[in-house]
Amino acid sequence: MDSLTHPDLSQIRSWLGEVPDPEVPAVSVMDLGIVREVQWEEGELVVAITPTYSGCPATSVIAIEIEAALRAKGIERVRIERRLSPPWTTDWITPEGRQKLEAYGIAPPAEIAGGPSPFERFLRKPPAIACPRCKSVNTHRVSEFGSTPCKAQYQCRDCLEPFDYFKCI
Repeated sequence: MDSLTHPDLSQIRSWLGEVPDPEVPAVSVMDLGIVREVQWEEGELVVAITPTYSGCPATSVIAIEIEAALRAKGIERVRIERRLSPPWTTDWITPEGRQKLEAYGIAPPAEIAGGPSPFERFLRKPPAIACPRCKSVNTHRVSEFGSTPCKAQYQCRDCLEPFDYFKCI
């Protein structure tokens, strides 16, 4: 790729929309809001990412996959920056990402921007979580932790299916 000609940033975001999250491959890193910023700096593409939590073991894999996807598109100079501030929140999951989570069998976060603070959420009864398969809210939490620390394990009392719930953070 010519060093003076760069792909448009919207094209690059589109390419990043094809990079799956390694823990939930049904959603992309863009769907989850992990990619915070994409910009050109002196001929180098800089992609800022914020992990879903500071100790997320998939962060390195995400960075490698983003870089590989961009290099496959002909971008030679790529720098991935990890940003921990502001911390990632489930409010950053796109509406499309929420739909994809549900279609994959993971209940998306029950609350979105403008809801109670994390402290208030901790003190009150958790919201009813709808089963992603049958949509019943007759569900119960089996475990605070599911297949990853950012998910809890639930079971539907109507269809009896177990499912993960992506916790509101």
